[in-house]
Amino acid sequence: MIVGVMGALGEEIAPLLAHYKDYEIVEFGGNTFYKVKLANKIVMIAKSRIGKVHSALTASSMILHFGCEKIIFNGIAGAINPAYKVGDLLFAKELCQHDVNLTIFGYSYGFIPESEIFAKSDSALNEIAKQVASELGFHIYEGIIASGDQFINQKDKKQWIRETFKADAVEMEGASVAVVCENLNVPFCVIRTISDSVNDEDLEEYNEEESGKRNVAFIIKMIEKI
Repeated sequence: MIVGVMGALGEEIAPLLAHYKDYEIVEFGGNTFYKVKLANKIVMIAKSRIGKVHSALTASSMILHFGCEKIIFNGIAGAINPAYKVGDLLFAKELCQHDVNLTIFGYSYGFIPESEIFAKSDSALNEIAKQVASELGFHIYEGIIASGDQFINQKDKKQWIRETFKADAVEMEGASVAVVCENLNVPFCVIRTISDSVNDEDLEEYNEEESGKRNVAFIIKMIEKI
């Protein structure tokens, strides 16, 4: 079994690399991949870089070049569900692209012909996420994540995305990874930590170090169970 683990930022994969310590570095497709050999599986870890294009390229490389059979995306997201607080954990049951706009042709926001507005994540991986959260004593939300090549910190834009897509959180990579995995028939899940609440316009509340420690424990436990 080969499992791919992605994060958009170096800070999101660094704790994982520090935990495993022993890995092979492989350069491919303009990116760096870290190959970890465990007893019964191989884990490919990579920083995708920010945005939908880079994350789609990284996911495609993981699957088509490195043979990853499952993909986990781990990182941060902004809340647009008022129930979510900074530091909360969620997995995406569905993902959409909030910045796709072909409404001039009569399509709904987020719709691309020969595709769907929402991509569904893998229920089995999501169940593992729920099990791990329970075992570690974490509460984990299940929600809809909207992705786009924009950093969203305007309250009115957050409200529009919430109303249009019934989304709970917003980020810049998950939906493009979902589209790649869906088209290549590879199970995937997207795990996000809330970095700012619906009313915040900056990231001052977010404790990156503490969340990083918690997230690496969570992802390691997920990898063990896959």
